Amino acid sequence: MNGTDLVILGGGPGGYACAFRAAQLGLSVVLVERDKLGGTCLHRGCIPTKALLHTAEVADTAREGVRIGVKSSLAGIDLGAVGAYKDSVVDRLRQGLRSLADAHRITFVKGTGALVAPGTVEVDGRRCAGRHVVLATGSYARSLPGVDPGGPVVTSDQALALTSVPDRVIVLGGGVIGVEFTSLWRSFGAEVTIVEALPGLLATEDTYAAKQLARAFRRRGIKVKTKARVATVDRTAPDGVSVTLESGDVLSADLLLIAVGRAPNTVGHGYEESGVALDRGFVVTDDRLRTSLPGVRAVGDLVSGPQLAHRGFQHGIFVAEDIAGLDPSPVQDTAIPRVTYCTPEVASIGLTEHAATDAYGTVETVTYDLAGNGRSQILGASGGIKLIRAPHGAIVGVTMVGDRVGELIGEAQVILGTGATAKDLASLVHAHPTQNEALGEALLAMAGKPLHAHA
Repeated sequence: MNGTDLVILGGGPGGYACAFRAAQLGLSVVLVERDKLGGTCLHRGCIPTKALLHTAEVADTAREGVRIGVKSSLAGIDLGAVGAYKDSVVDRLRQGLRSLADAHRITFVKGTGALVAPGTVEVDGRRCAGRHVVLATGSYARSLPGVDPGGPVVTSDQALALTSVPDRVIVLGGGVIGVEFTSLWRSFGAEVTIVEALPGLLATEDTYAAKQLARAFRRRGIKVKTKARVATVDRTAPDGVSVTLESGDVLSADLLLIAVGRAPNTVGHGYEESGVALDRGFVVTDDRLRTSLPGVRAVGDLVSGPQLAHRGFQHGIFVAEDIAGLDPSPVQDTAIPRVTYCTPEVASIGLTEHAATDAYGTVETVTYDLAGNGRSQILGASGGIKLIRAPHGAIVGVTMVGDRVGELIGEAQVILGTGATAKDLASLVHAHPTQNEALGEALLAMAGKPLHAHA
């Protein structure tokens, strides 16, 4: 394979996006993947978890029908059938990706690859050489020291393969993975306790979101324990698993989910041995995603920052265009939207109030309660929207909490991307009644002329 323009190690969002865009630009591409095209996102992350969360939403709708006059009942959750539905969605998307790879004439090499020199990747004894190499091996589910998966203790990977709904679950970790599984299991009928060592859930989000979500979870009957650290885990307990916290509290459940985040998958791929600099396991890159090794780039979860599939997509596209000489603008993490698909959803972009205050010294904030939004009242949705304005007038952060607010994040991205002020945006007309109108109401409030809210 001498003379190849680009060898990509990893076929997840960052890797296949880079491969597709490079091929579109006329570059020859070899894509190495040890498993299936699509990576963690398609097979163990974004897609399967959101399929489960959709099932959870349908279950909640069935329960709530009586509130709006629809006589319905929920007979139960057939997790085997749910799993078949989930797998069918994943399989269709996987086939679509493979069809696209074939259409782009990308050479697909299945096997475990390792970087052995600048421009050279070895795959199970076979060498693939290229002018450029892109590292895109993604991440894996972390575990806690002394709490390895096994028996009633699982990571998110194993949780996706469960064939029955546990009666009681303890979730260790209040980040995105933890709150999403907490939400879906509660909708499936389980009793759930979520344990987080930090002061609030979703620690990387604005505290407004953390407080709103914790309140909503408690209304749903979810037990939320923050500032709580694990002392011991006993998986031999007669009723499943027992967790003792440093406070002395003892929690018991049928299942314990370890959801303490994901770590970069850099071990065993020859990175450090070949001279690629690492920091806390992440690959060190500059703003053009170049590593310390000439001709080698890194994308996605390998690079410190938000571990999001769409960040990986953008990294991959950027690297392909940069190698092709198009001189694209570097990817900015603050311009990447974030969505947590629990009930209620949390969606945000830009800076939190704390980060904005650090950056600008002083900021102005406005919050709008979804109780004033007609569509939200029809849907029974609760939550709100928070806008953050810097001293120069531009909105630098948006946080939203509520049912399906993830679908509103596109407009918020345009707001931040254009540097527009509330005054500029207050004249935009939003259809009534929509939840999108709530963002318009928040903009009106920030412009000093609230309509369905108190001044």
